[in-house]
Amino acid sequence: MSEVPPWVLTALADVYDPCCREKGISVVDMGLVRSARVEHGHARVELLLTSGWCPFAAKVLTEVADRIAALPGVDDAEVDIVWDEPWTTDRLSPDAARKLRFLPPPSAVPDRDAYVAAHTRSAGPGIPADTTTTRRASTNPHAHTREGSASRPGGAPTVGPGA
Repeated sequence: MSEVPPWVLTALADVYDPCCREKGISVVDMGLVRSARVEHGHARVELLLTSGWCPFAAKVLTEVADRIAALPGVDDAEVDIVWDEPWTTDRLSPDAARKLRFLPPPSAVPDRDAYVAAHTRSAGPGIPADTTTTRRASTNPHAHTREGSASRPGGAPTVGPGA
């Protein structure tokens, strides 16, 4: 099962992952729909997730199932997450890729500073375009390190709120 019929794409064209709704990028434009078929009134749709940690997966699966189940000739719909194929940015529609403006791979940018300078706009009056916020490593052993993790004296990991 690897093809998506046009009627499925049409039905799901306005179903959004909450992370992309604001940009108007549907699950179809994200390339999340891997396959769909209907046999004897039972629809089965396979979806890819952009991340296995997606907090909105249940909402997206429910909305896709409801939308497909409402179609003529469909009595019920089953939506499964596919784990054997990773989602990649190659699955984005050209419009979604344009809206998300993914950065090129680091190997394609020989001079990072020149690239950033050429692709940034001023943040506002009196704020230069190259202003950046950098998290600094702290001498406090309880503070988050540059990598975003924290540790206690002796190297024990910090866990839980206020740790």
